Amino acid sequence: MQPLLIANWKMQLTDAQSARIADAVRQCRASGVSVVLCPSFTALPEVARVIDGADIALGAQDCAFAEHAALTGEVSPDDLVREGCTYVLIGHSERRHVLGESDEVAGKKLCAAARAGLRPVLCVGETAAEREAGLRNAVLERQCTAALASAALDEVIIAYEPVWAIGTGVHAAPDDASEAADTITALVAKFGIRARILYGGSVDATNVADFLRADGITGVLVGTASQSADDLCALIGVAVAMTEPL
Repeated sequence: MQPLLIANWKMQLTDAQSARIADAVRQCRASGVSVVLCPSFTALPEVARVIDGADIALGAQDCAFAEHAALTGEVSPDDLVREGCTYVLIGHSERRHVLGESDEVAGKKLCAAARAGLRPVLCVGETAAEREAGLRNAVLERQCTAALASAALDEVIIAYEPVWAIGTGVHAAPDDASEAADTITALVAKFGIRARILYGGSVDATNVADFLRADGITGVLVGTASQSADDLCALIGVAVAMTEPL
């Protein structure tokens, strides 16, 4: 299985900057690694144009929970498909903890994305306070159950992103990520769904190899380190080197 590397650019880049990084990634030698770029909504058409014909996938950072509705400011999964998206992030911690998105809303979005033919990437993870209270597994169970109870999926991608590690420069230990991956895999199996687990949270070129070697982890979701062409290409280079025979 090829490592999956998803770049989440959040609101940090202009459309022109997004296009330039997409072009740089296109020039990177990325054979053996699956790369997904998730720019802001406004940059989707330009990034789609830049990566057209390349072995790079386009993803969105969020979607609405309905195909068509009176939801001002939302973007439907169907529209994302028409823009060329094949992936979409669901339930990122910033959606949950900054914008107040509930587990139930994340579940509705996951189902809507799947119906549209997108590959949803469900983001789950505990806060620092929940971790200190020993509630990590309980949080993962709550988030996974709410999202997957009504999902018609054979397989789901889940990004374990401990909230305390996102954008802080502090990352989970690879063994901790593996433990979380085992917990998530067991939870998802209860619904008859296979899980592919990614790790996210202060991933960069200096630690990505450790996470890709961790048991149960088959990819990474990268934020800050993906918002520079040099940093992202360096990270991709590390992942590619790991797939090459000695």
